[in-house]
Amino acid sequence: MKVDAGDEENIRRAGKIVNERIKAYREKFGIDDKQDLLAMVAFDSMVDKISNESLHKNTDQSSLDKIQYLNNLLSQSIT
Repeated sequence: MKVDAGDEENIRRAGKIVNERIKAYREKFGIDDKQDLLAMVAFDSMVDKISNESLHKNTDQSSLDKIQYLNNLLSQSIT
């Protein structure tokens, strides 16, 4: 697999995580079929991604609300 040097660390980390999850599912469920294990890891990874996106969206909105509040305070104090 060819990757840019800047992406190499992330690719290696992703590979390590995939291998760890495969091992965990194999031990937990006694499944040896690589295709089934990879599908489970892919699904689990997508659930994690969606959860993280939701968390970031909530954090972003909270930050925007606080900035707006501070902006309003500043505007009121100037006038």
